[in-house]
Amino acid sequence: MRPTGDGSLTYGRGAYAAQHGVRSVLGMRVLVTGGAGFIGAHIVTALTERGHDVVVLDALLPSAHPGRRPPLMPDAELLVGDVRDTDVVRAALRGVDAVCHQAAMVGLGKDFADAPAYVGCNDLGTAVLLAAMAEAGVRRCVLAGSMVVYGEGRYTCPRDGIVRPGPREVADLEAGRFEPHCPVCGAPLVPGLVGEDAPADPRNVYASTKLAQEHLTAAWARSTGGRAVSLRYHNVYGPGMPRDTPYAGVASFFRSALARGEAPRVFEDGAQRRDFVHVRDVAAANAVVLEAVGDRPGGSFVAYNTGSGEPHTIGEMARALATAHGGPRPVVTGEYRLGDVRHITADSARLRSEWGWRTRVGFAEGMAEFARAEQRASAALPQRA
Repeated sequence: MRPTGDGSLTYGRGAYAAQHGVRSVLGMRVLVTGGAGFIGAHIVTALTERGHDVVVLDALLPSAHPGRRPPLMPDAELLVGDVRDTDVVRAALRGVDAVCHQAAMVGLGKDFADAPAYVGCNDLGTAVLLAAMAEAGVRRCVLAGSMVVYGEGRYTCPRDGIVRPGPREVADLEAGRFEPHCPVCGAPLVPGLVGEDAPADPRNVYASTKLAQEHLTAAWARSTGGRAVSLRYHNVYGPGMPRDTPYAGVASFFRSALARGEAPRVFEDGAQRRDFVHVRDVAAANAVVLEAVGDRPGGSFVAYNTGSGEPHTIGEMARALATAHGGPRPVVTGEYRLGDVRHITADSARLRSEWGWRTRVGFAEGMAEFARAEQRASAALPQRA
């Protein structure tokens, strides 16, 4: 997939296979919900490069597609419609063997007033889709999950071992005390990698809806004998990321600022740890898992962390982007957002060992590319991607 001068995207059959060395696997007709969005469009490319027949269902909301202009998708059939519309979903599922469910309202949002929109888009939309899949006999699904279901990451206290700190206090944030402390003894904590067996602890509305999507998908698999996987994405970035919206990820915020000639504004002290994973690697994970999930026992559901395995701080990311773009230098503001977690980096070894997936775009290479890449035009409204 290549960005064009006007921000639209074109698709070609050679690039993915050449970069990833994949073998074309023929035979499936795959529905990709939200397939015209940022991550979804890259998944469409990955699937078509592997020889699959792809149908895209996307509402083309103005927040992600100004003017509702249909994107150029010569290798896929595009259906414009809402995943919450049963009749539309039934039509999209005709002849489909598997579903890659990407349609969702993303990001932390602005405040709790966004809750009905998040629940409607993410949870109601998922329920309508799964019910239609049960009716149509489609028994293979890969869900766009998220690492936000964990809340804070894994922490170790020198005295009390592995602990789970609660939400940070406003008074601490106001005073610039950003690091969580041991809930038992109050000592400083050492952040580490969280595994899939960690208990879920969603800290905001978006996180709650992503966990609900997993529960719904697991219930669908048990009820129908289906096979489902949730890929818990980390901080996905790369070409085609939307710009100028409060619902985008932090990498998009910084890239948008640089495009305007402004310094990226880094919240807290910039030492928050995240895992930045390139969108082409995430697309590859979806393609690999979608092909292999049929080998799982009927009625199964499993979640996998999907990250690069290389934690970096928000400050590091901002500096890397600014350097590659040619400035301005980031500004550390000390500001904070309630609902943000301090550190969340997860161990993706299980996905690598069980499915043979590997990331191929390193942090420095990916940030240098993203600093020069076109972004997707968008309005400052809730988006589904």
